Amino acid sequence: MILLKIRAACSGVLAAAAGIAIGELFAALVVPAAGPVVGVGGVIIDATPTPVKEWAVRTFGTNDKPLLLTGIAAGLVVFAAVVGVLGQRRRVFGLAGAALLGLAGAAAAASRPAAGPLDGLPSLLGGAVAAGALLLLLRTLAPSGSAVVAGAVADDAVIEDAVVDSAVVDGGAGRPARLLDRRGFIGTAAIIGAGAAVAGGGAAALHAAGRNAADRSREAVRLPAPTSAAPPLPAGLDPGFVTTNRDFYRVDTALTVPRVDVSSWRLRIKGMVGRPLELSFDDLLRRPLIERDITLNCVSNEVGGPYVGTARWLGVSLADLLREVRPAAGADQLVARSVDGMTIGTPLSVVLDGRDAMLCVGMNGEPLPLDHGFPVRMLTPGLYGYAGACKWVTELELTTFDAYDAYWVQRGWAARGPVKTASRIDRPLPFARPAAGTVHVAGVAWAQGRGVASVEVQVDDGPWQAATLLPAPTNDTWVQWRLDWAATPGSHLLRVRATDKTGAVQTADRVTPFPDGATGWHSVTVTAV
Repeated sequence: MILLKIRAACSGVLAAAAGIAIGELFAALVVPAAGPVVGVGGVIIDATPTPVKEWAVRTFGTNDKPLLLTGIAAGLVVFAAVVGVLGQRRRVFGLAGAALLGLAGAAAAASRPAAGPLDGLPSLLGGAVAAGALLLLLRTLAPSGSAVVAGAVADDAVIEDAVVDSAVVDGGAGRPARLLDRRGFIGTAAIIGAGAAVAGGGAAALHAAGRNAADRSREAVRLPAPTSAAPPLPAGLDPGFVTTNRDFYRVDTALTVPRVDVSSWRLRIKGMVGRPLELSFDDLLRRPLIERDITLNCVSNEVGGPYVGTARWLGVSLADLLREVRPAAGADQLVARSVDGMTIGTPLSVVLDGRDAMLCVGMNGEPLPLDHGFPVRMLTPGLYGYAGACKWVTELELTTFDAYDAYWVQRGWAARGPVKTASRIDRPLPFARPAAGTVHVAGVAWAQGRGVASVEVQVDDGPWQAATLLPAPTNDTWVQWRLDWAATPGSHLLRVRATDKTGAVQTADRVTPFPDGATGWHSVTVTAV
């Protein structure tokens, strides 16, 4: 009996694997963004409560997406195994489970913001394949004759026969024993497993080809020189002022990075405008380009967290574009939409107030990396990314805050996301054991749009000491700071705070990122020896 259940569970898992593999292969051929697993994962991300999302970002960082996909796979294995066991007893249960698998995937794919009419087909096809594969496997588990009663396999003991390629089923009182087809099960399982492997490998190869095509598209881009170039960085900066593209943080909801071919990319500007506009990538590059050093940070960044970085960005002035389309009176929100359906809402007044909001095409001297929004992303200095930095952007719509809530606002985040003054200690590291004497304390502080006027460090509960600020190119970047601390032996708590150029001192009140950004003083504990 135990062996029969194990085989039934394996049948369910194999059937589900075959169905998912075929669904993924069909999606890779027809609608690459509508794979069953990614569709379900997107729905899970959207439905996850904000505190859980924040915990995942805080705990796992950029590994949250692989962990989610692993969790989905584990859940599917358990579900499929249960369906296999139930289907071995009643075929209708197996068919219902396969149908549920297909319908759930189709519903998830169809519910995505950028879903098209074909997006549900891969999951429906996968569900049908899973049902057929499960029936084939379960047929090999059904003993012949009277052991099958009203579509159910009798709940009898299964005894392994070490000599013949079969298992003996005790027919029970008054009934003869029957043989199960072990060889048939193994052969059928091998064929289905091989088919699933081939289909899954084909899907992976097609996705890899798509990634390679996107890479080639990016490599073919030749960025023009900026019409308005950023000045050289000031002398005397410490290493790390500019964050490399490789090290720049990535926080978004995309389980797979969108792969966009620049030849087919279009930007549409619509909504409350007097003159709708559509631009190709080449159209964008023919416009005057501005180059600016700007610090970007994620609203999910905890006090002292890593989700902040500075890059040299190249792009088209967003204010110039919007003036060209003539915003209608009453429009107060610019909604950016990405190729995967993400929406980011930005106050129109902020974009038009003179700051260097832009549609970026370059980052640190090269085309935008795929992970960071290639071919075009939006960037608004002084706003958190969730309120002004849409990646893979394809549409801009002028509307009102009363008429539309963007993705994160629908989930409780503040509609407007101005960056709060913050500072961080980068050296020494937490729990470091520096030698007593002069210890070099250093870090960064930021208050984009306002600029940082001063940074102070407190040791234990002593007086605040002014740190030395290194030069910053503009108020839109972070500033590096240093302090030489005369450390005495023992354990010490170091705190840091910044004051912006309006005179406002960074608050000590510690709050979490939700709903409009974290506040509080960053601190580290060290032991001088």
